[in-house]
Amino acid sequence: MLAIRLPADIEKRLDDLAKKTGRTKTFYARQAILEHLEDLEDMYLAEQVLAEDKAGKVEWVSLEEVMRDYEMDN
Repeated sequence: MLAIRLPADIEKRLDDLAKKTGRTKTFYARQAILEHLEDLEDMYLAEQVLAEDKAGKVEWVSLEEVMRDYEMDN
């Protein structure tokens, strides 16, 4: 179960949309989460890797090294 507090203007927009379409506010909140969760995961993962890179905790490998190590030709 998830309960969220939304700013009043967003709550009103969601309520208006639900009334106009005959669907529930929960339906639209669920749709929004499902459609954007992967983007949020990608963004936070990228931020984490960037922070680790700045802290010197990441060792990068060039594409050329990968191709050479796996004997791949251009």
